[in-house]
Amino acid sequence: MERRQIIVAGGGAAGFFAAIACAEAEPVAQVTLYEASAHTLAKVKVSGGGRCNVTHACFEPRELAKRYPRGGRELTGAFSRWQPRDTVAWFEGRGVSLKTEADGRMFPTTDDSQTIVDCLESAAAKAGVRVVLSTGLRSATKQTGGGFAITLTTGEIVTCDRLLLATGGNKTNAGLAIAADFGHTIVPPVPSLFTFHINDARLKELSGVSVEEATTAVRGTSLRERGPLLITHWGLSGPAVLKISAWGARELHDASYKFTLLVNWAPQFNPETARAALESARAANPKKQIGTWCPLGLPSRLWEKLIVAAGIKTDAPWTIVPNAALRALAAQVCAGEFAVDGKSMFKEEFVTCGGVKLAEVDFRTMESRIVPGLHFAGEMLDVDGVTGGFNFQAAWTTGWLAGRAMVSAM
Repeated sequence: MERRQIIVAGGGAAGFFAAIACAEAEPVAQVTLYEASAHTLAKVKVSGGGRCNVTHACFEPRELAKRYPRGGRELTGAFSRWQPRDTVAWFEGRGVSLKTEADGRMFPTTDDSQTIVDCLESAAAKAGVRVVLSTGLRSATKQTGGGFAITLTTGEIVTCDRLLLATGGNKTNAGLAIAADFGHTIVPPVPSLFTFHINDARLKELSGVSVEEATTAVRGTSLRERGPLLITHWGLSGPAVLKISAWGARELHDASYKFTLLVNWAPQFNPETARAALESARAANPKKQIGTWCPLGLPSRLWEKLIVAAGIKTDAPWTIVPNAALRALAAQVCAGEFAVDGKSMFKEEFVTCGGVKLAEVDFRTMESRIVPGLHFAGEMLDVDGVTGGFNFQAAWTTGWLAGRAMVSAM
């Protein structure tokens, strides 16, 4: 009997996982994975600061789906078939234990992404997946007798019974072009996780300073987030920024990444309660210098910058600071306004929104509703999650569903 030929385009998390799932489900099939670059699993290797944020400890599909600005509705059913609990079991069944951190992110206990890379590569080799590097897809056509004819970047033409496109969300990638040639609607990709460029005296020389809890909002929109906030040499980062960039990906793109960010550095206070706390501090410590003690729980270097921004000298004793100045300081802490004038990609978790229109894909099998035998996974789809392991989980889920479906449907 002639072996079924399955081609997977893209050696990232989704494509690699799909190839393994496919080969394990149908050992007699020949699964070939083509990767255009010289390395597979590049994003897995660098994610999470080199630790690999594999998934998130959220095990209820409907709750999990709420972490996806785009694709949450479609993923709800998909997560009922493969979710973080399954991902954890899959890796642990292959000797890789995961741990859960306080914020729900899950990492290998080794704190080394190479552990995940090695596990995936070993599973692929054991399942008989053929991996071809430095070779991408140039074009694909549907054959009259069924299956596909693929022209590779090497010029070689190969054929397959089923084709999975998992080449990522970059708008220049061949996968999206091939999908469009087949008649699919492509939602234009734009960045989804990015940090904010802010040139502001209040942030100068504070790179590396962070607050554990802050709120951020974009003026004139409904975008609002809460979480850790990190000052960088170019502006602001951390979950409170990255999450807002995900939910506002298209809105902020349309604004050319120029907008006003509102920041509350101490969200347990509002301007009025902060002012009252500052007045109480003045009464309790009249002779102490204002710059030496922050009653609102901010890092000392940030506190000093906000004091100066409010028009107060940092060595001024509390007793001489007038009420108007304390009101100004409370506003700096709880209602700071920062002009954003650009973005930087969050390189560890480079994510886009956009891709193949979701209504054109069957999320039970990840098969095209337009071209039978064509499947999609990962960032090829108009699906993206917030930071915290959610994008990898979408890759594992869509990859597994596509991989299994490509052989079970034959």
